[in-house]
Formats: sequence, structure tokens, C-alpha cells
Amino acid sequence: MPCLLLKQMDLDAYSAAHRAEWDRLARLAGQRHLSGSDADDLIDHYQSGATHLSAIKTTAGSTVQGDRLSVLLSRARLRFTGAPANLLEQVPLFFLLQLPAALYRLRWLTLAVAAVTFLVAGLYASWALANPDVLANFGSDADLSRLANEEFVGYYSANPAASFTGQVWTNNAWIAAQCVAFGILGVYVPYVILQNAQNLGVTAAVMFAYDHGDVFFLYIAPHGLLELTAIFVAAAAGLRIFWAWIAPGSRTRGQALAEDGRALFTVAIGLAIVLLVSGFLEGFVTPSSLPWPVKIGIGVVALAAFLGYMLVLGKRAWRAGETGDLGGFEAGERRIFAG
Repeated sequence: MPCLLLKQMDLDAYSAAHRAEWDRLARLAGQRHLSGSDADDLIDHYQSGATHLSAIKTTAGSTVQGDRLSVLLSRARLRFTGAPANLLEQVPLFFLLQLPAALYRLRWLTLAVAAVTFLVAGLYASWALANPDVLANFGSDADLSRLANEEFVGYYSANPAASFTGQVWTNNAWIAAQCVAFGILGVYVPYVILQNAQNLGVTAAVMFAYDHGDVFFLYIAPHGLLELTAIFVAAAAGLRIFWAWIAPGSRTRGQALAEDGRALFTVAIGLAIVLLVSGFLEGFVTPSSLPWPVKIGIGVVALAAFLGYMLVLGKRAWRAGETGDLGGFEAGERRIFAG
């Protein structure tokens, strides 16, 4: 009993000795705006308060004074570490600023990927059409004839529209995410680009060889305009992340990779939504009985809406200083700023 009484007396004396410091910490933690000197003072008092709390815990264990000081330190810590933004505030911030800014940064690289894809696809198609032996390597005459006359068109209506939409969406979204995630390797994205271009070129060659070139473009256009553009954007994002690692500029390689990786991986999230729209078009519009001008017009409108979002809204967000990267708290900001 005398020992416990002594500890309580020492704790009271210790608390009284540091009361002014704790009161100052409380005022700084509750202050709406901090000047530079106040911010430094907050850090100093937080550090000394943490030392005081450690001494109290070691000497007296769990006490009322220690619990109050712990709560006070938690409030103070939020001032220089920040607090996560409200979800309802983050959603419009993401879709109106971060995502369009990230897409806008990729505009020229997306155009380059598209140009390379169509160039390679055109070369493959021309080569196969000009050399019957090359075309024969892709299958027998019966197989290629069945592809051109039946399977190409039948592919879009072989399964129920809803399940077909889900299938193509998950497949394309997975490819887009892989392009962004594995872009740092430097070889995966070119592989996807060349494979995609080869498939387009070979399919076009088969359809034209059997006098169904018009069918090829009619069935590709309604959904393909948006779908291919989304894949081009994903490939551009992956290449941009790779280039951030190769040529970081004034940043360290780790800093460049972290910043561009965070900023551009938001593209994968946005493209998942875009590819859902293209999957809906592929599942419900392309095989529908609507007139072809209407179906192609729907595809053109969908592409125009995406390009407007990417270029118009993206340019506005970019000029406002957005890059697509996370805010300071979400990105792990380690510095305190007055204001």
C-alpha cells in the first residue's frame, strides 16, 4: 500500500510538472490553421508528449492521466499525418480530376500504339492476301471458309448476350490490367500489341480472301472502336510506367516509378468501366437486328464520349495541376506543411 501511494504521488507530481506542455499540445492540436513555427512546435510537443506517455506507462501502467495523454497525442498526430478523405468526396475527385488527367497524359502514346497496331495489322493482312501459301498456314480451305462464312458472325450470338458480355468484359479488362501492371518489364506490352495486331491482320485477311471484308468491318466497328482504343490506352500506360523507370528525369527511379505507377494504375480502374461499355455493345448491339448505320453510330458515339472525357476533361484537370497521382495522405506524405 505505501508503494502504490508513492507511485500515485509521483504520478500526480509528474503530471503537474508537465501540465503546461500538455495544454500547449492540446491547443496546437485543436488549432484550425498552423503557422510554420506552430507546426514545428506541434512536432516538438508531440515528441515530448510521447516520451512522457512512455514514462507513465512504464512506471504506473494504465492510468487516467496516461489515457488522456494518449488521446491527446492521437489528435495531434492527425494534424501532421492527415486523415483519409471522405469517400463521398473521393469518388468525384477520382472521376473528374485524377482519372481524366492520367488519361490525358497518355494521349500521344495512345496514338502511337494505335498507329503501330494498324500498321502491323495491315502488313500482316497484305502479306497473307498476296501469298496464298501464307494464308494456308492458318488452316485448311474448309476451316478458313467456315470461319469466314459462319464462325466469325456466329461468334457474336453463340452465347446469351448477358453471359457473352461478361465473358468479353472480364477478358479485356484482365488484358488491360496486365498491360498496366506488367508494363514495367518493358517486353510484355510490345508482345500484346504485336499479338493483337497479328490477330486483327490474319482475321481481316481471311475475311477478305473469301469476299467478306465488308462483314469484317461491319461487325468490328460497333464495339471495336471503343474496345481497341481502351486496349491502346492500357498499353500506353504500361509503356509510360516502363519509361519512368528508364528515364526518371530529375526524380530518383524509385520516386518516378512510385508516382507514375500510382497515377497510371488508376487508368486500369477506369478502363474496366470503359471495357464494360464495349462489352455491352459487343454482346447486345453488334449481333442485334438494328440497321448497321445505327449500330456503327452507337459505337462512334461511345468512342466520341470517351475521347471527350480523355481529351477535354483531361486537359482541364491537367491544367489544374492534376497528374492522376494520389493525394499526400494516401501516397504516404512524410512532411508537414503549414496552412
